[in-house]
Order: sequence, then C-alpha cells, then structure tokens
Amino acid sequence: MKIRLNRFLSESGVASRRKSEEFIKEGRVTVNNKQVTELATIIDDEIDIVKVDGEKVKPEKKVYFLLNKPKGYITTTSDEQGRKKVTDLIKTKEKIFPVGRLDFDTTGVLILTNDGDFANFLMHPSNKILREYKVLLDKPITEEDKNRLVKGITLDAKKSRFLKLYYPNKDFKESLIVTVSEGRNHFVKRMFSALGYNVKKLERISYANFNVKGIPLGSYRIISKEEIKKVYEDFS
Repeated sequence: MKIRLNRFLSESGVASRRKSEEFIKEGRVTVNNKQVTELATIIDDEIDIVKVDGEKVKPEKKVYFLLNKPKGYITTTSDEQGRKKVTDLIKTKEKIFPVGRLDFDTTGVLILTNDGDFANFLMHPSNKILREYKVLLDKPITEEDKNRLVKGITLDAKKSRFLKLYYPNKDFKESLIVTVSEGRNHFVKRMFSALGYNVKKLERISYANFNVKGIPLGSYRIISKEEIKKVYEDFS
C-alpha cells in the first residue's frame, strides 16, 4: 500500500509522527538504501525497504477480527473500573481496538483491528456504512410511529431517520429489524426513546455486510484481506 514515509514510521512503532519527521530531516532514514530527507516521500510498504539508523523497519501486521459481542463487555481498550473489555476476547499479539462502540448490554457484530485507515473508513459518515439491528421494545410500536421513524424525526437538532424498519414477525410488534447508516452514539435507542419507547434488547446483526451467523456469542473469526477489499469496493 502506498503511504507517506513519516506515517509508515509512526504506524510501525518507530516514533510519533512528529518525531519521525525529525528523523527524516536529520537524514537518519533510508529507502532502498538511499537517504531520504523529503517529508512528503511516498513509499510502498509491501515492496520498499525502510531503515532508520541502519536498522530495518518492520511494518506492523494489519489484523482484522469479527466478534460476536456478548453482554457485559465494554468497547474500550482500557477501563479504570476493571470491567471486562471486548479486547479480552481476542487472542492476538497485535494492539487492536474496536471499530466504533456497542453499549455494555448490546450484542452482535463488532469489528476489531489495528488498521486506523479501515476503522476511519467504516466510521466516516460520508461513506454511509450500513448497520442492521434487531430491536426489542417495551411495547408494540404503532404504525404511525413506525412511519415517522422512516420518514424522519428531529434528533440532535437535525432530521434523522431509519433507512428501513420492519417486523420479522408481524404478530409481534415489539420486535423490529432496523437498518441505519448512522454512527451516532446510542442512535437506535435514542430514536425510539424520542417517541416514547424503551429498547429492552438490542443486537447488531450486520455491519458493512458482515454478520455473525455461525459465530457463538463471545467468539470471533479472522476477516480476510479479500473481505476488507470488498468493503472498500462496496461503499466507495
């Protein structure tokens, strides 16, 4: 992948972005055995050999995991209260982080990675990454409110809507499937709350076309590079 040299050094753990720039300007960095002092230098991290003070820089291995998040885990990488974290469920030597957040009591699809670019792509509002949730409400929803949520209501001082909203079982109107492209915190819960409904149970059943069918709660699988490539193709 083509990447700026200073960013490559930073992401490889050599130093901070600013410190890496200093190394480059001081002439301590070589690319394919040629000294480089230009900060805007672009390299190919899969082909080019980068050295700092004669030592070869090994790029960080990018890893991607698809977790079926259980209840009782928080989506942060550290917690002063000592609560269980989703990163505790993944066995890897790499320092990973969850893409976005799911509430403590929310279950389902969660992606974890060490690839900041991919995480930013998934979370950036302009890419309109689809998320699908299974929702259990405290009471049956009326057809009027169901239609309002699809047409749009005001939330956070702007018009907000569900892209799709339907019943998996028409005889049980407390249970719905919701599709959104929103990443705002607690978006699904707050949308229903705005119309007087309490979400008793929330499960994310898909995110960027990933689902956890066949993955038990608390378990995960590795996401392939081909799958990552397809996400970029589908949502670019």
